[in-house]
Amino acid sequence: MPIVQVQDLTRTYTQGALKVEALRGVSLDIEAGEFTALMGPSGSGKTTLLNQIGALDLPDSGSIQIEGRELAGMSKGELARLRLERLGFVFQAYNLVPVLSAYENAEFVLLLQGVAPNERRSRVMSLLESVGLKGMEDRRPAELSGGQQQRVAVARAMAANPALVLADEPTANLDSKTSEELLDTMQALNRDHGITFLFATHDPRVMERARRVVTLVDGKIDKDERR
Repeated sequence: MPIVQVQDLTRTYTQGALKVEALRGVSLDIEAGEFTALMGPSGSGKTTLLNQIGALDLPDSGSIQIEGRELAGMSKGELARLRLERLGFVFQAYNLVPVLSAYENAEFVLLLQGVAPNERRSRVMSLLESVGLKGMEDRRPAELSGGQQQRVAVARAMAANPALVLADEPTANLDSKTSEELLDTMQALNRDHGITFLFATHDPRVMERARRVVTLVDGKIDKDERR
């Protein structure tokens, strides 16, 4: 069974007197272990689709299943639990808590899950080392570069051992070298741990690495290419 099954998804937003059809009948399956990029011009619907799959927004019509579970039939509490336990998120703006250290930011989701202190420490320290931040555990976001902050965000996303990581323009604020290093890290996590990655991106560097590129235009899938 695919880890993600999207069927005939529609989503319309109202902007003043205008109605914007962000998604128009999108159907898409994502298999476990994929490293897939959603691409398309601004307004094509890729971020909207990512938010729908991440249960951050609800469709007007259509079906979304994560690991065989239909999102439409789940309560707010069940959706929150799904996001906490099965999904990881990496955002363009990092979304780190400024007053927390790198260690505490990465640990936060494990605190919410009630993981025991010894296991939390072991898991977080291992993750920070795997993303190249060994020795920087006590630094707060303001003491880290943009690339280092995004690496903390990746560690946080991975902390709960999610089935799927959703990354919205994760390289947009990074220089070329830092982007390549971050993508190296994500590819290693995908390869070594079997974590599924789904990106929304404009970045050609992400598309070069992706093993599948899905192109959206005007809220519809225009191309779906596997490599």
